[in-house]
Amino acid sequence: MTNSTTVAADGATRLEIRPRYEGSNICTWIGFKHVNYMVEEAVYDHLRKHGHPAGGLYERYGLTTDITDLDTKILTAFHIDDVAEAVVRPAPGKEKGDGKRLTVEFTVERGGETVKAVVSKVAVQFRLDPHGHPADEPPAALTPYVTERLGTDARPEPVPVPEGTDPLELLTQGRNAFGWAWRMPYFYCHFTERVQMSGYLRQMEEVVDLFLADRGVSIKTLLDEQDWIPVVPHSKITILDEAKMEETLYTVYTVENVFKRFTYTSRQDTYVLRDGVLVPTSTGRITHGWAVIENRRDWSLVDFDDRLLNALNGKAGAVTGRGTA
Repeated sequence: MTNSTTVAADGATRLEIRPRYEGSNICTWIGFKHVNYMVEEAVYDHLRKHGHPAGGLYERYGLTTDITDLDTKILTAFHIDDVAEAVVRPAPGKEKGDGKRLTVEFTVERGGETVKAVVSKVAVQFRLDPHGHPADEPPAALTPYVTERLGTDARPEPVPVPEGTDPLELLTQGRNAFGWAWRMPYFYCHFTERVQMSGYLRQMEEVVDLFLADRGVSIKTLLDEQDWIPVVPHSKITILDEAKMEETLYTVYTVENVFKRFTYTSRQDTYVLRDGVLVPTSTGRITHGWAVIENRRDWSLVDFDDRLLNALNGKAGAVTGRGTA
């Protein structure tokens, strides 16, 4: 369900929205990926209300609308039946060269009061991609954000892969990391060719699941034995370059910091192999804590036990792992 209003005098837009049912995986709580889906929908609604609908931009101007930077903090968990209100505003200060900047804030009702639930910073680029067909000149308001190649102004250098070397072994060697290689399907892409932000969100969700299973602390294991679930207060993904449909994406998940026994932060880096070098296509970070299920609606945060702490630090198995799909 969505209910959108008109543009305010300061350029802000408002949107009422419910989480999608697919994101209610454990009890009635909504996972971080689907919270970010709500952010995406609010951004696309904002652009539509400003006269820049994604479909119209592509069909008339050959411009694809791409979220290329997404930094989201979850302050209050959403439940499946919540009605949230999103306010989207142009970001204050000078616009950066790597996209149009917006802020998104969600509020939700809790106990008769309105509380802030999510704060997100977003960048949007408009990728020129007419696919050989005639296209009008882009709208003047979007010209500063039009690009012929998605990514940041300062792209990281590619990583050479010596002949006969496994890319995942190269990327994870000597690190507290897990590597995963998977061919990008069409349903992770949009506008015919490129992996979109929601595809990278799916990668981040799945590589965490694979990593925890590889370390012997799978999500189901801790659910069955301790009623524990992972919770995500913060996630961030930045698209650095383009990954294309049916390319193999090499995803590396590296544990960077375990804060006492309370949270841990990991980095996700993705690459595609082209002409003997690994081209970085995205980077991101995700912060996890663990919570115990108290009843079908409530949970509370818990300290990591030794088994979980050792697994995160690479002491309960191989420091480097790999997976393929």
